[in-house]
Amino acid sequence: MTSPALHRRLGLGDAVFIGLGSMIGAGVFAVWAPAAQAAGAGLLVGLAIAAVVAFGNATSSAQLAAAHPTSGGTYAYGRAELGPWWGFVAGWGFVVGKIASCAAMALTFAAYVAPPGGERLVGIAAVIVLTAVNWFGVTRTAGAARVVVVVLAALAVAVSAAFAGGAASGGLSAGSLWSGGLYGILQSAGLLFFAFAGYARIATMGEEVRDPRRVIPRAIVIAFAVALVIYAVVAVAVLSALGPAAVAASAQPVADAAAHSGWAWVDIVVRVGAAAASLGALLALVAGVSRTTFAMAREGDLPRYLGAVHPRWHVPHRAEVSAAVVIVILVASVDLRGAIGFSSFGVLLYYLVANLAAWRQHGDARRYPRALQVVGAAGCVVLAVTLPWPSVVAGAIVAAIGIAYRGIRLRVSRAA
Repeated sequence: MTSPALHRRLGLGDAVFIGLGSMIGAGVFAVWAPAAQAAGAGLLVGLAIAAVVAFGNATSSAQLAAAHPTSGGTYAYGRAELGPWWGFVAGWGFVVGKIASCAAMALTFAAYVAPPGGERLVGIAAVIVLTAVNWFGVTRTAGAARVVVVVLAALAVAVSAAFAGGAASGGLSAGSLWSGGLYGILQSAGLLFFAFAGYARIATMGEEVRDPRRVIPRAIVIAFAVALVIYAVVAVAVLSALGPAAVAASAQPVADAAAHSGWAWVDIVVRVGAAAASLGALLALVAGVSRTTFAMAREGDLPRYLGAVHPRWHVPHRAEVSAAVVIVILVASVDLRGAIGFSSFGVLLYYLVANLAAWRQHGDARRYPRALQVVGAAGCVVLAVTLPWPSVVAGAIVAAIGIAYRGIRLRVSRAA
């Protein structure tokens, strides 16, 4: 019996915009406060560390995607290069981590557009609407993500306003970069890693990209480089305008930094940009989770019911709806900052497997030095264990549950 397959419809521009839609919205309006709580101005050092680790992971993902142009990302790569158990660990880490990311993005969107007290209802509505958009095909998803990234021009206005307002007292200095200590800086790096994880979204679309061996590696590197520049500029602008203590205490640090200019009209611009960026990330993340769930179901690591492709729209519709149900439950119950930490743990586990799988590749499959895979793998371990301890504990428990599930399923299958 032939496995269901997806249609190849995306080009380089589509893939880059989808990756940017995941990365830019995933943290630029949400991650500064928890990072500043961990390290103060040292979050800039944390951002640099997160970028180095993320670049190692991105090159591993690009190398693997070129050799294995199929859906599922590191779930598929881990199975091919290391074996089924490694692939399952990667896929499980991705699914649970990205579902938490989806909840964080829905809550971020709602924080900027919902009336007081209505945040969770608005977040739930956003998840339902964007799941419907994904249902009608990946080309529509790509087009919507492109529109969202264009709207992020509003972020440039907010950054300009932040710089125009001048530097806050007690802002940035060379000495303040180390005030959070090594542990605080590493913790901020783990939280900021959440911002860069969107390039995995590109790799999960291996069956939907034209000429994936060429397009996917290029799209990953381009999207990562653009996102890094944007995050660095925003970080400096926010810290300069508010100072580390005010950033740590703010629920909306980008909006507060822009307001420092005194330009009254900037607030609405920031809110529109934040809403659009969060929706773009949520749109891409829901699609990415469903594609990995689809790939795992197709291999029997999740219920095979989830491995169906819609006969008309050619999307994994059952996987999308199932993921949306779990995301809605989380939006109704979780805290934004906890969601970021838990998401980072799951995604770091995913990329640990990616680096190990890329290390195993030989010959023509190799595109990057093995040193990058060493940096990526070691960085994933260090950042994962230095996240806030509730995130580490919750992540370890959920990982153990997934491993236990697969072990029981295999035992039952052998006994049948």
